[in-house]
Amino acid sequence: MVHVVLPALIPDIKKCYEAYFAAFHNDPMGEIMLQILFPGGVDSPEFREEHAKGTLAWWHQSDTQYTYKCVDTDNGEIVGMGLIDVFFRRRSAEERANHGVPWLEGAARERAETILNPLHEMRESLFGDQPYIYAHVIGVIPEHQGKQAGAALAAWGLNFCDYTNLPIYFEASPTSVGLYEKLGYERLKETIVHKAETLGTPTDVSVPLMVKMPRSANCMSFYEWKEKGYPSLNAATVTSKKQKL
Repeated sequence: MVHVVLPALIPDIKKCYEAYFAAFHNDPMGEIMLQILFPGGVDSPEFREEHAKGTLAWWHQSDTQYTYKCVDTDNGEIVGMGLIDVFFRRRSAEERANHGVPWLEGAARERAETILNPLHEMRESLFGDQPYIYAHVIGVIPEHQGKQAGAALAAWGLNFCDYTNLPIYFEASPTSVGLYEKLGYERLKETIVHKAETLGTPTDVSVPLMVKMPRSANCMSFYEWKEKGYPSLNAATVTSKKQKL
């Protein structure tokens, strides 16, 4: 069994999000997020149809967001997906504005934005208008978890980071943070804590924040890069503290 990562096509939208929803249903924090973002449920044919239409409409608008599929080459089936934003250029405050969750109203919207707004504010604090890659999600259907599909998606992300010379930022979950540390991601000292009363969980939940610097950073950490004023990583001219030592 071999897995390959390819750009998702319009006919793939439903299958990609079937993988997304299945993956999130299978993870405790993921299931909570589905309930918060889509309180009416995600499994009805009517919801899936409307969600696919909304996704296609968004594809016609966004010039930064890319969806990728993980395919089992034995049968061509989509078994996972990844969603990233790639910011190659600096963006204005208007372009970076937080639009919240307009598909919800009232208390449901307030609850969802209580979760999502701190994530947006943290990205602003860490990166501002700087070019970088924001990895929204990696999801693999339960039947293919532990069979290298997730590894294929993660490896693709690392290669993309190196090809573009951009750092990649990811908000991990408590269950996935160990994997990303093994892959060489730097766990940031900053964290976001979601309150138990908002999540409906017995205890508060901390969100591990991860960054992987590209190879062109020459071992420079995220904090060194930020301290130096976010120098361009396109040319291998930066020297890290490790290299100086």
